[in-house]
Amino acid sequence: MANPVVHFEIIGKDQQKLLKFYRSAFEWQIDDPIPELGNYAMVHTQTEGGIAGGIGGGIEGYDGHVTFYVEVADVNAALAKIEGLGGKKMMGPDEVPNGPIIAQFTDPEGHVVGLVQQRS
Repeated sequence: MANPVVHFEIIGKDQQKLLKFYRSAFEWQIDDPIPELGNYAMVHTQTEGGIAGGIGGGIEGYDGHVTFYVEVADVNAALAKIEGLGGKKMMGPDEVPNGPIIAQFTDPEGHVVGLVQQRS
C-alpha cells in the first residue's frame, strides 16, 4: 500500500514574518502558536482535498526548511528502510503530546522529509 502525504511544515528564522506572509498569500487559517509544541502554529488550508500543516521558528543557527510528512505504519521500520536506501535520520522518533509519533530524515541529496505514525 502506498503511503499518503498528510502534513506539511515551514520552519524558519522569523516565525511571525512567515505566519503573516502565508496567511496573507494564501488566505490560510493559522492557529495561535502552541507553547507546548515549541510555539508551532497549525495551518488549515480550508480546502477539500488539501492537507493541514504547520509553521514554526527554527532553532538558533538553523536556517529552516520546507517539507512534507508521509504517513507510515511504523516510523522505526520506515527509518531503517530509508537508511538502507541511503537516507539519514535527522530527528526522532518523537511523540507529539496528544498526537502522532513523528520523525524526520534527509534523502540522499539532503532534502528534509517527515514521517508520521498515528497512534492506535
